[in-house]
Amino acid sequence: MKLTTLTTLLAALAFTARAELKLPAILGDNMVLQQKQTNPLWGWDTPGTEVTVKFGAQSKSAKAGADGKWTVKLDPVPANAQPATISIKGSSAMELKNVLVGEVWICSGQSNMQWNVQSAWDADLEIATAKYPNIRLITVPNVGTQEPQQDFKGQWVECSPQTVGGFSAVGFFYGRVLHNVLDVPVGLINNSWGGSAAEAWVNRGELEKDPRFKLLMDNTKANETRLSSDAAKQKYEADLAAWKQLADAAKQAGKAFTTRAPGAPDAWLRGNARPGNIYNGALLPTIGYGIKGAIWYQGESNAGRAFEYASLFPFMIQNWRSEWQQGDFPFYWVQLADYMVEKSDAEQATASSWAELRESQTKTQSALQNGGQAVIIDLGEANDIHPKNKRDVAERLARWALAKDYGMKLSYRSPEFKSAEFAGGKALVSLDTFGGTLRTVDVNDVRGFVICGEDKKWVWATAKILGKDKLEVSADGVATPVAVRYAWSDNPVCNLFTTDGLPVTPFRSDDFEMLTKPKPLPGGLR
Repeated sequence: MKLTTLTTLLAALAFTARAELKLPAILGDNMVLQQKQTNPLWGWDTPGTEVTVKFGAQSKSAKAGADGKWTVKLDPVPANAQPATISIKGSSAMELKNVLVGEVWICSGQSNMQWNVQSAWDADLEIATAKYPNIRLITVPNVGTQEPQQDFKGQWVECSPQTVGGFSAVGFFYGRVLHNVLDVPVGLINNSWGGSAAEAWVNRGELEKDPRFKLLMDNTKANETRLSSDAAKQKYEADLAAWKQLADAAKQAGKAFTTRAPGAPDAWLRGNARPGNIYNGALLPTIGYGIKGAIWYQGESNAGRAFEYASLFPFMIQNWRSEWQQGDFPFYWVQLADYMVEKSDAEQATASSWAELRESQTKTQSALQNGGQAVIIDLGEANDIHPKNKRDVAERLARWALAKDYGMKLSYRSPEFKSAEFAGGKALVSLDTFGGTLRTVDVNDVRGFVICGEDKKWVWATAKILGKDKLEVSADGVATPVAVRYAWSDNPVCNLFTTDGLPVTPFRSDDFEMLTKPKPLPGGLR
């Protein structure tokens, strides 16, 4: 018998000896099943073992495959707030208790989605009043790896003042609105990671197939080679030793030492920006669980590559939908808030990668079905990338779901640019207000417009509202305008809303080259 064959046989025998009925963390006590659709349930057992799952009047069976995995699919059932039990029998028996049926949503993104209830405005009141036993919460830990993971450490809990504080604020406030309006149980899966880049949430193999992301993947491979090298390790060890000497010297002298220790070269390899890392480590163990849809708050980490994001973001959404195999489920996201210094010079203010990222987010609405954007250009904080008003953010997301998925007649979509006509030294701008009527907030004058002529030099403009969905824009010194922009800066001063309270989406009429578009390097390199 060959050694390799013997090794394989021993490994199989070891697996069989250890094998027993096991469930992933996403399946457990207190969970919520998605109503009115098929719900896959899965786990592991000794290969060949028949596993039977019973839920109410349903009984479903499947055999564990050669890898030990089995999967059954429960038939659709309506919402039910009465706690039920799911019984599972294989090589051993298990019961999942206190199971409800309702609406299940993924809450994902970077730190603004991860930002918890106890760090949001009115945290004391929000936590004290969070007595919602029919809202169920589970949080997926941050794990970054290139190795596909099948499970994570976590558990479903009932929402209460004792459990809600550390949960995603946007997620909880969103789920609370749905629960109160629909009067059904709600399950919320918090799968977010501060500082994460969109490419880390995507199946790496799919990224590598698409020529649009060649530069991204070339840079990734170069990073991997560099950070895995002996030279990188030696440099880190030398830098760390030098840092320790400085820290010790400062301590002996009684001086403060605030310089951070150098980062280990493998930090990026295990982190939240490497393509595929979060997909493998955190998302994959949840893929397939029955959900209604997803909400997303991310983009800050990709702002410097806003041009690329116009392709990457819808690609990510399509990748999720493809792998979940639950159709084009709803996917709603938050556009970047206003942030950083307000700039008084129109030319400087308009040179903004954040504005370009917002545009890429807006474009995604027309790039795919069942997607929508909550505009929060009025809810940010100049000196904090984590604005603490998460309740209004969540309610604007919830408007999308209530209108598009649950049949409610209410305003949900911020006005968007439709067209601009230039004549007589003025721009006539038309917006699609989706049934709303334009108005200003705070002051009567319209704020936030810039205009330019053929020289492409931006100047602040004056504007006035004409009817429910049009504006007239002009500026002294620009006799023949060719382009107009609104709220196009990192932190714009802007005040156009609808009478329903939704802010106008930042926009531009031009197609001037984006600042974040990759530039060819000398010699044809990029």
